[in-house]
Amino acid sequence: MQSPPDWPPTPDALRPSPFPHPLLHALHCVGRVLLFPAYWALDQLLGCCAPATRAARLGWLRAAAGGGAALLLLLLVGLPLALPGLLLWLPLQAWRRPFCYRPAPPCWVPPAPWRPRAEPVHCFVFFSANLCLLPDGLARFNNLSHSQQRAEAIGAALLTGLRPSLYRATDCSQPWPRAQRGVVVAAVPAGLDFVCLQEVFDLRAAHRLVGRLAPNLGPVLYDVGTLGLQPGPHLKLLGSGLLLASRYPLLRATFHCFPKARGEDALASKGLLSAQAQVGHLDGRRIVGFLHCTHLHAPPEDRPLRCKQMTLLLDWAEQFEAESDKSDEVVAFSVLLGDLNFDNSKYHQQEQQHKLFSCFQDPCRLGISQEQPWALGTILSTRKLHHSVASSPEMLRRALEEEKGRRLYLASPPCRRSWTKPWRGCRVDYITYRGVPGGLLSPEVEQVTFSTALAGLTDHLAVSLQLRVSVAS
Repeated sequence: MQSPPDWPPTPDALRPSPFPHPLLHALHCVGRVLLFPAYWALDQLLGCCAPATRAARLGWLRAAAGGGAALLLLLLVGLPLALPGLLLWLPLQAWRRPFCYRPAPPCWVPPAPWRPRAEPVHCFVFFSANLCLLPDGLARFNNLSHSQQRAEAIGAALLTGLRPSLYRATDCSQPWPRAQRGVVVAAVPAGLDFVCLQEVFDLRAAHRLVGRLAPNLGPVLYDVGTLGLQPGPHLKLLGSGLLLASRYPLLRATFHCFPKARGEDALASKGLLSAQAQVGHLDGRRIVGFLHCTHLHAPPEDRPLRCKQMTLLLDWAEQFEAESDKSDEVVAFSVLLGDLNFDNSKYHQQEQQHKLFSCFQDPCRLGISQEQPWALGTILSTRKLHHSVASSPEMLRRALEEEKGRRLYLASPPCRRSWTKPWRGCRVDYITYRGVPGGLLSPEVEQVTFSTALAGLTDHLAVSLQLRVSVAS
């Protein structure tokens, strides 16, 4: 059966440049070039202040003293360029759309559109990971460095998940037994359809990832955030860190920035990135899916602020989905994924009681402070990141299958009284989903995967969800 003439559809609402005119885009690039020397020197100076975790203390201090003087000199030289660069960069943010769109190249071939009349059941695979791709100096505070090289290695690892699966992981003909719906694997799950990444703050690292993903996966949304002076007033110097790549055509997208933040999070434009993808056709109507990607406020003690952010993102998600043309579309799924910065423990009951979990289903959760037996913490112990076991995907996978290994390589919950038995660490990375009540299509969980494929490259485990979408009975 031949694809309809509008496949892949043209995303009229998305254009490659975030600016409405090429001149504005060019001026923005000039502003960034002028800012870069001072930015780079300041970033490296901050890196000199990071704790020395891998080098001998005395040797590190000597290197920091010598390098720090040169970096300070470079910073002083770069400041005269940075001032006009900042004065050029700041006002341009008023014209900038809050994300960049990288379309797939002309040679890109999307998957064949799903047609439920011929294929009653179809599986979609979602992947989420916090990459800690901060500017290099800041990444060292998390015992990570070399953000550019890590971005290249992460991109290469993600490409291994684009191959069609040769085993049952993407076979939707039979559902998985309930006892097997959560697994720990050492590879990136095969057959990825949607990839949501967090903490891709460094733009050079983002461009390396986009260069890998766009030609092989499909369209990418990156450099997401509303920067510059924002209402409050707040000065946003970093984006949201969100990056979304899709194997299916994207139709439209939007981003909303959280209005309030504290501490270091106040400098970042965290918020909600929403996108609509077309995945097939049903009776002449488009089958679409909604993706909502986010990264909530980080400090563990700021529970009320995170709850306010969840209320906002629910409102924004509802608004985005309501703007869809329901007369011409059938919804297959709505997925909310990202780093929510709280776990399902007694310490975070306030967040777990939020109405978000009555709107979206968390497959890893049985109830408040109750996890599935197979659920696993997703933050790695920073001190152990470069241990030989923690740097090996297969060795880390084997270690996390035992409670002793989990205690050694996973970060502890913020409050000792919130620890549960068996000990499973801190799960802050979520992929939640919902369907449309009474809709024509119904999603259900096929499998949840915790992946150690990025071991040694970031301080989080990756999480994957395989949804089984079928025609509602």
